[in-house]
Amino acid sequence: MARSKEFDPDAVLQRALELFWERGYEATSMADLVAHLGIARASIYATFGGKRELYLKALERYLHNMDPAVLDALSQPGPVLPAVRALIRTYAEESGGDDRRGCMVVNAAVELAPRDPAAAAFVEASWSHLETVLTSALTRARAQGELAPGKDPRAVARMLLVLMQGMRVLGRTPGGAARLDDAADQALAVLG
Repeated sequence: MARSKEFDPDAVLQRALELFWERGYEATSMADLVAHLGIARASIYATFGGKRELYLKALERYLHNMDPAVLDALSQPGPVLPAVRALIRTYAEESGGDDRRGCMVVNAAVELAPRDPAAAAFVEASWSHLETVLTSALTRARAQGELAPGKDPRAVARMLLVLMQGMRVLGRTPGGAARLDDAADQALAVLG
């Protein structure tokens, strides 16, 4: 007769997400996972697969929790550009804050995506989602007269995507707050 799990896989996955987000994939050993999660190595393998599979499940959870917030913020009725401006400011503030974990998607892009197709697919899905949401919002802004008719919503969305993800990278280093504020100011100037 099979034994029932003596732990909540959902809670364990959340703790794994936090550890991977804090340390990254390479710097997190299986021994670290066992100690942090409070379950045996065999239980990790039986429930989640190996370290890589657990990391990918944690990254997927991160995306599931983070990506909808941007869609919600940019899909509200009414003027669009104030929401886009607020999003840019939020990225600058969060990136320059005390939390040096950065964005788990950006961390995955830098650490794993060049050599791990599954991690690269999660990164691409997240960034494509953000680009699509921004493009849609900026298309609405142009239709409402908030964005100049000559501005290409998709091109502006891509510029903002690159800026926002770059903010996440610079935010991992000390002293980047002034750079982030200046970059946000310039992005807001482009919006008009």
